[in-house]
Amino acid sequence: MSRYYNMAVTISGPAGERIDAVKQAAKDEWALDDWFLDDDGVLTASADNRLCGGETEEEFAARLAKAIWTANGAYCRVEVHATYFDQIPYETHCFDEDDYRRLVAPF
Repeated sequence: MSRYYNMAVTISGPAGERIDAVKQAAKDEWALDDWFLDDDGVLTASADNRLCGGETEEEFAARLAKAIWTANGAYCRVEVHATYFDQIPYETHCFDEDDYRRLVAPF
């Protein structure tokens, strides 16, 4: 069973000479795109894709962090923000005849 997610990653303090390798390693794990490197050396990206084979969010995040650290050659802070699209909170608004009269009635 596959589950549809947006995964956003924030990488703080990657080695400057290893940024391209870090980005490629992360992209190999999840089709991350639209990379942004801010003035403080924080690298961010996100993409939508599917987790498959029963892999949990936690397992994926650990796999991604390991790939990033391996490419970086050292520790850097890795944050993974997972949004599960199949069960996003939502609100239902149902209107009855009283609402109809209230909203359509002349003032």
